[in-house]
Amino acid sequence: MIETRRIDNISLVGFMGTGKTSVGHHLAAMLRFRFLDTDELIERRAGKRISTIFSEDGEPAFRKLEAEVVEELGSWKHTIISTGGGLVTHSDNMPRLKTRSLVVCLWASPNVIWKRVRLQSNRPLLNTPDPLARITELLAEREPFYRQSDILMNTEVRSVKQMAHQVALQFRMIQSKQPNREGEDSQTSD
Repeated sequence: MIETRRIDNISLVGFMGTGKTSVGHHLAAMLRFRFLDTDELIERRAGKRISTIFSEDGEPAFRKLEAEVVEELGSWKHTIISTGGGLVTHSDNMPRLKTRSLVVCLWASPNVIWKRVRLQSNRPLLNTPDPLARITELLAEREPFYRQSDILMNTEVRSVKQMAHQVALQFRMIQSKQPNREGEDSQTSD
């Protein structure tokens, strides 16, 4: 149950093109939290783009880097965490996120996702002859993992601002039910 967990952060999960980065930046500004994109952090640490990691080292190497980042996040506070689309499908990433985060899954249909990402060249998983079919396939594979989130939110019917406000409201309600933890410092390393 959410109320028995220690919730200091919000982790946004979901497929590519569902708005995790846009909603995350808005939430961070609203709550005065910092914003962290796991993919950007991995790129900084690896010194190369994710598409290059995929092509040079393979998806397993990328997933290992992703798991290392998630393990670190357990000690962070006051952070909006935007995750890569497949992050929750590997090892213990979802349980680790849930140790300190309200996990919110942003959702959209394959057609809407394709419409949003079709002009982006930085999507290595979509380098196939039929990207829409690949989106449909991956979304179906990942759905059971996404459904383990605390909150599922359809991004097709709300604006970024509306989604951020709804997530912030849910977060504040959960925070109000948790014991007061005054005097704790927020983690600021990356």
